[in-house]
Amino acid sequence: MGLKQARASQRTGTHSDGQPRRDLKESPLAWLARRKDKDGRPLLSEEEFDAGEKLRADFWFAQMTPRVTANWSLLLSAGGGSRGASDLGPDLKDSVIAARERVRRALSSVGPDLAGVLIDVCCHLKGLEASEKASGWPQRSGKVILQIALRQLARHYGLLKEPVADSAMPVRVRHWGTGDYRPAIEPT
Repeated sequence: MGLKQARASQRTGTHSDGQPRRDLKESPLAWLARRKDKDGRPLLSEEEFDAGEKLRADFWFAQMTPRVTANWSLLLSAGGGSRGASDLGPDLKDSVIAARERVRRALSSVGPDLAGVLIDVCCHLKGLEASEKASGWPQRSGKVILQIALRQLARHYGLLKEPVADSAMPVRVRHWGTGDYRPAIEPT
């Protein structure tokens, strides 16, 4: 990155490719990635951290962050004003729509139970305590739930390698029947 691009990046808060810069002082994920568990390992793996940051970048790029000021663009454009809400479709770039679709797919892949904590912590940069209280979870359970959600998200993005099944070790199914027990199959 050249000096000119670096200065533009500092002014706009984005890299030259349009992705938001990471401010590791404000990210709850960075705080968790710096922390160690009782065995001395980081609480979050690099893949989990990268998955959370990728979701945050897509969320930001998709313009899904809540507004903190009034949106005056509708009054300046052809739509809006007293005629009612305009159709924002033509105003959105294809890249923004694609980012929204990536966010939607990522959140649907982790499921509705885990999507909330990802939105709170990764996208809205809420702390774990606030997310736990909002979700009604017990204290100190947020770390485990967030780790599970980030692992699922990393799997969705293809950042985690799938475990290879060892063909030499067949899976044994255990049951309470005797050795000669065979289940009866009911005709349908």
